[in-house]
Amino acid sequence: MKLLTIDTSTAACSVALSTGGEIVSEFLVNQGRQLSARLLDSVDLLLREAGLSVTDLDGFGVAIGPGSFTGLRVGISTVKGLAVAAGKPVVGFSSLAMLAMNLPWALHPVCPMFDARKKEVYTALYDCRALPVVLMADRVVSPPLFLEKLAGPVIFVGEGAVRYRELVEERLGDRAYFAPHSANLPRASAGAVLANAAFARGEALPPELLVPAYIRPSEAELALMGRETP
Repeated sequence: MKLLTIDTSTAACSVALSTGGEIVSEFLVNQGRQLSARLLDSVDLLLREAGLSVTDLDGFGVAIGPGSFTGLRVGISTVKGLAVAAGKPVVGFSSLAMLAMNLPWALHPVCPMFDARKKEVYTALYDCRALPVVLMADRVVSPPLFLEKLAGPVIFVGEGAVRYRELVEERLGDRAYFAPHSANLPRASAGAVLANAAFARGEALPPELLVPAYIRPSEAELALMGRETP
């Protein structure tokens, strides 16, 4: 299966091309949100280098959240547009599960963390001894509250874990382990593994049914709810 996978859930942006589950090429840059404007150029580069066109692909995968509201909208809308143009199906997957995939075969549960601002993190807990198995579902929560729920050794990964490392160490002590710096960025190549598995399970969708998993309301939605409150 020829699959194009995109992630724009954080300040890092990545695109991966895979064939039969094997990664052919990947483009990853961690230069802030402006990279999203160059997303189509990145897609075009990967396809040209592989000698393929969009219509040669069998499907698309994309991280649907949680993460940056703007980034998620850019990635999902791009995949929808490409899928409609190619007439091919799509699958979505958790951006946190994708980040946890950076630590395959981990002996201890893996806790991916994105900084959600407002003194909160997007986080979850996964068993990563094979494909990620959910132990605690994706959520947005204050770090102290979430850390109270953790027992036993846990491996932390992601820029949220970097930001709150001192707090994690204070609360969990020697039960806390941290991924190497190189593992802290989500990668579309890891998402491609999740996307291929989703296609194999028959979870493909027509592009119009693909929706983001923001987890919490956007500022615009909060403002609207405030205006509607009597």
